[in-house]
Amino acid sequence: MAIKTILCIEDDRFIGEMYVRSLKKAGYDVDWVVDGNDGLVTARNKPYDLMLLDVMLPERRGTEILDALKGGAEDLIPHTKVIVLTNFEQDDASRIAMQKHADAYLIKAEITPKRLIEVIHQLDTL
Repeated sequence: MAIKTILCIEDDRFIGEMYVRSLKKAGYDVDWVVDGNDGLVTARNKPYDLMLLDVMLPERRGTEILDALKGGAEDLIPHTKVIVLTNFEQDDASRIAMQKHADAYLIKAEITPKRLIEVIHQLDTL
């Protein structure tokens, strides 16, 4: 399955605009929401090939979104790959729990738009 549609859940305006601009330039169809509640509703209501998920969000944290979508008895987004993006230092248990439901776990400070697109291309070949 080729990745074409992306949901970006990111509250930092600068980072969100940078990701969206770069991803659209690379040919992806991108929707962007800035808080956790909107992110959860959007992810449930429209199928996406990939979700970029920030951890620290207003209204609802990324961990809660991931638990609601993939952590229960039913995977609500079985065909959606998930990349968790954070600058938040998490304890090992929290990070490992998120990684179990995510396809990639990236530190924002270390990821340029070009590198993000490279990671998406790698996920696309899996």
